[in-house]
Amino acid sequence: MSLTLDEKIALLKEVGEEIITLDELREIIQWKSDHNKEIYAYDGFEPSGNIHIAQGLLRAINVNKMTKSGVRFKFLVADWHAAANKKFGGNLEVIKKVGDFFIELWKVCGMDLSKVEFIYASDLVKNPDYWELVLKIGIETTLKRVKRCTQIMGRSESDKLYASQILYPLMQAADIFYLPADICQLGMDQRKVNMLAREIAKKLDKPKPVAIHHHMLMGLNKPPATDLNGVDRTIEIKMSKSDPDTSIFMLNSPDEVKRKINKAYCPPKQITENPVLEYCKYIIFELVDVFKIERPEKYGGNIEYSSYDKLEKDYAEGKLNPPDLKPAVVKYLNQFLAPIIEHFEKDDYAKELYQFVQEEYKKYKTNLI
Repeated sequence: MSLTLDEKIALLKEVGEEIITLDELREIIQWKSDHNKEIYAYDGFEPSGNIHIAQGLLRAINVNKMTKSGVRFKFLVADWHAAANKKFGGNLEVIKKVGDFFIELWKVCGMDLSKVEFIYASDLVKNPDYWELVLKIGIETTLKRVKRCTQIMGRSESDKLYASQILYPLMQAADIFYLPADICQLGMDQRKVNMLAREIAKKLDKPKPVAIHHHMLMGLNKPPATDLNGVDRTIEIKMSKSDPDTSIFMLNSPDEVKRKINKAYCPPKQITENPVLEYCKYIIFELVDVFKIERPEKYGGNIEYSSYDKLEKDYAEGKLNPPDLKPAVVKYLNQFLAPIIEHFEKDDYAKELYQFVQEEYKKYKTNLI
């Protein structure tokens, strides 16, 4: 049964921690519906090694909400962007095969693929029109503005930047118009380049894309102090592939998941900037109807939650404590990851891809952030 306009907007609001702008989104959906045209959203990923849970399960959750609302989704496997960002030493052959690994994993992580298309940047760049678009964006954008966008590739303005990394934001802005995409559905850490695309659209005589920015799942370590000398805190508190203990990876063993969650930052009664609670809110409660916690009778006995809000309230009041919560989080995460791990253990093609990524990651891991 088709959804009403309001029902579609409600689903997309579940995805977007920020929507720029809600009125424009409503107009696009209504216009496309009236003219029987497809709505396209996109996200781009650098093939940069292992996939953590935000890129896997959380990405699948958000994509499924997008496609349920009637939006078709384009995944850009940003292999050329990864090379520009010096991932895997800029070796495009390696990067493209890591992209194959990403796609194989997305196919088995619960994502509805009926309205999903995977596109390699290495195919886009074969067309001179793409590079003409990159050039036009560069002509209209100051170097200072481009450097402010370096957050999108895990860098900061103060980092030592290579010429290829200056090219990166121009390419990402070009992707939006070249694909083309009506909606940029990326994380909050990609906000600056999406705003650049919105601002540049009129000069390019292109439709202005709507930006739907999803929440960035916190890293498992204690977040840094707020004073970061002007560094955007989004970079500092999200997961990092350069520090494996900040995140759960999609192919982590059950023991590894348990170790990471057990040592994760999870102060009693604190509901803000608590990564274990974030896993509950953004992953577990999205995938189960009832969250069951087992504990001895002397600590209150077993308890079930049908909503995250109730769990958060009990945690804030001290009725639920980290020793109660963490084992349950471990249990559910391992339950979600088990069929994915099994696929990469039993399927020959998937196993070969994973082994290749692991070997290449060891060679180049100093470049993978």
